[in-house]
Amino acid sequence: MKATETTIETFLSSNRTTFVIPVYQRNYDWAVAQCKQLLNDIIETGKSDKVNAHFIGGIVYIHDDVYSVSALKEFTIIDGQQRLTTITLIYIALYRLAKDLGNDLLVNRIHKTYLINEFAPEAEKLKLKPTDNNKEALRHIIYSNFGDEFKGYSRIIENFDYFRSTISKDNFEIVERGLSKLIFVDIALDRQRDNPQRIFESLNSTGLELSQADLIRNFILMGLKPSEQNAIYKNYWEIIENNAKDETQNKTRVSEFIRDFLTLKNKEIPNKDLVYAKFKAQYPTTTVDSLESFLIEIKYLVKYYNKLVNPKNEADRDIRVQLEYINRLEINVAYPFLMKVYQDYSKNIIDKNTFIAVLILVQSFTFRRFILALPTSSLNKIFMALYDKVETDNYLYSIQKSLLQRTGVQRFPRNNEIIKTLKEKDVYTSKPKNRTYLLERLENFDNNEPVIIDGNSDITIEHIFPQNPDPKWKIDLGAGEYNFIKENYLNTIGNLTLSGNNGKLGNKPFKAKRDLENVGYKDSRLWLNKYLSKLDRWDKNEIEKRSQIIAERFLKIWEIPKIDIEAETASDEVSIFDAGDPKHKKLEYAIFFNQKLLLTNVAKLYVEVFKQLYDLDSEIFFNLEIGKKISLSKNPSEDKLRQPVRINDSYFIETNIDSNGKFDRIKLALTIFGFEDELFIKYAN
Repeated sequence: MKATETTIETFLSSNRTTFVIPVYQRNYDWAVAQCKQLLNDIIETGKSDKVNAHFIGGIVYIHDDVYSVSALKEFTIIDGQQRLTTITLIYIALYRLAKDLGNDLLVNRIHKTYLINEFAPEAEKLKLKPTDNNKEALRHIIYSNFGDEFKGYSRIIENFDYFRSTISKDNFEIVERGLSKLIFVDIALDRQRDNPQRIFESLNSTGLELSQADLIRNFILMGLKPSEQNAIYKNYWEIIENNAKDETQNKTRVSEFIRDFLTLKNKEIPNKDLVYAKFKAQYPTTTVDSLESFLIEIKYLVKYYNKLVNPKNEADRDIRVQLEYINRLEINVAYPFLMKVYQDYSKNIIDKNTFIAVLILVQSFTFRRFILALPTSSLNKIFMALYDKVETDNYLYSIQKSLLQRTGVQRFPRNNEIIKTLKEKDVYTSKPKNRTYLLERLENFDNNEPVIIDGNSDITIEHIFPQNPDPKWKIDLGAGEYNFIKENYLNTIGNLTLSGNNGKLGNKPFKAKRDLENVGYKDSRLWLNKYLSKLDRWDKNEIEKRSQIIAERFLKIWEIPKIDIEAETASDEVSIFDAGDPKHKKLEYAIFFNQKLLLTNVAKLYVEVFKQLYDLDSEIFFNLEIGKKISLSKNPSEDKLRQPVRINDSYFIETNIDSNGKFDRIKLALTIFGFEDELFIKYAN
C-alpha cells in the first residue's frame, strides 16, 4: 500500500489514465444535499486567502499496472467514488459554462486536462469510467446540445443540473480556485501485496455507509478478474439487483432479499446488520465456479421475490389480487416461505387453486393474529420453518395442519376469539393500512362491483356514533348509554362504516344521517350500510348486533381451515407463556434465542434470562418497571436483598422468589423486550 497527500487537480490531470468504477461498487447515489455541502466548502475555500488547502478524505484504488487496449492505465476505485464523480460533475459544469461564455481557453483546459484522455480512441476518451447505468448520463452532460433531454433517471443528471444552476459567471473563478486547493489521501493498492477486500471491509467499518447488499456485491466480485467480474455481474448480480427492487418506490430491496434467502437456507434469521457476515460465512470462496453454484439458485428465486414485492408483475389476475393483499398488509416475514411455494407453482408441483389457497391461508393466519394483537415476533420463526412441513402429496393440508397445531403466542386464532375481540377492539386507531384492508375486504366480499378505499379520496371511514356528537345524541340515548358507547364502542368495527359523503353526514343525529337525501344510509349501495338503512335508533344493542353480523362475515373471508387436528405434543417444548405451573417441577432444558440451555431448575433459568437481557439492553432496566420488579441492585446489603445473585460485575438481582413469581417476572421482561417467542422450556419427566 502506498499513501500520499495529493491535490485533486494533480490526480485528475494524470496522463493516459482512466478511473474505473468497478461493477461491484454501489451506484453513484449522492443527493443534491451532499453536492450542496461540497460546493459550499469549495466556494468558502476559494474565497479565503488564509486557507491554502481543504481536505476531502481519501481515494483508495487498485493499481495493478493494468493497461487497456489503448495503453491507458486503469485505476480501479474501491473507495471515493462519490467524491470523485461529484468533483468531475463540477468540472463538467465549469466546462459547459465556459462554452456558454465563449472562453475557449478554459474550455480546452478543463476538457483535455480533467475530463478526457485526448489521444485515446473515442470509446475510451472519458477519464472517469462509471458503471454502465451512469456512463450514458456522463456522456450526455458533456456532449449533448442545450435542451436535449436525457431518457431515464440518473443521479448524475440531477446533480449536474444543480451545479449548472449554481455555478455562474459571477462565481466560477472562485469555484476554480477552491478546486485547486482540494487535497486528499491518495491510497494506491497492489493486488499482489495488499488485500483489497480486507481493506475495503476496514474502510466500511470506519464509516462508509454501505448497505449489506453493497458489501455482498463487493465480496462476490472484487477478487475476480475484470472479465470475470463483468460476466458474473451481467449474468447474475445485475439480474438480482433489477428484480429485488420495490418498483413503485424505486427502492432497492437486495439486502432484504438476501436476508430472506439466508433465512430459507439456514432456518435462522440473520440480524439485519449481519447479513453480509452470514453470507460470507456461508459462501466463503469466490471462484467463478463456486459463485455460479449458489448464484444460480439466488437468481432463480429472485424472480418470485420480485412479484411478491411488485404484484403488478404477476400476469394472472386471481393470483395478483391475493399478492396485492399480502403486499398491502406487509407480510414480509412470509417471503422466505412464499418464494418456495411460488417456485412450486411455477414448476407445476401445485396447481393455481392450491397456490391461491396458500396465499389466502397466509392472510387468514396473519390477519386473525393482528385482530388479537398477538406478537408479530412469532411470525418470523413460524414462516422460517414452515416450508419444511410441506408434504408434496398433501400440500395444502400439510401447511394447514402445521399452522393449526401451534399453540400459545404462535397459535392460529379460533373463531370464538375473533368474535369476542372484534366486539371490543379499537380498530379505528390501528395502522391505516390494516384498517383500510379490513373495511375494504368486508365491503367487497362476494361483491361484483368492488369498492376501492385505498387511495380513493372520495370514500372515507365514518363513525356512525360520531367522535364529536351533536348534543341530540345524548338526549336520544340518555347520559349513561351515551357515555358507555363513547368510552367502549366508539372506535370498534360495530360503529364504523364507509361513506362517500362523510362531510355531509358529520355529527348529525342517527335518523338525520340515515335519511339525508342521496347521501344517507338509506340511499347507500354499500353492504356496510345496509343494516343501518333499516334502523330507527343507534344504541349499544344495535352496535353489538352489527358487530356480530360483521364478525360472521369476517369468519367467511379470513377462514380457519376446517380440518380436525390436535395440538402437537411430541417434543413437549412449550413457550414459557404456555407452560403449566412450575411449582415443584424440574426442567430438562430451555431454549433461549435458539440456544439450548441445559438448566435443571427455574432458579438457574431465571438468572440466565436476566443476564442475557441485561447484556442486550441495560437501559431498559432503568427506564421501565422491570428493574424494580427484579430488585436490580448495586448494593444488595443496603437494599436488603435476601438472596442476591450476580448478573454481571456490577449488579445483583433478588432470587428469593417462588417459581411462579420467577416465571411472572421472566414473562414481563420478555413482553417488554418484544421477545415473547424466544423462550421455550421442557419439563423433566
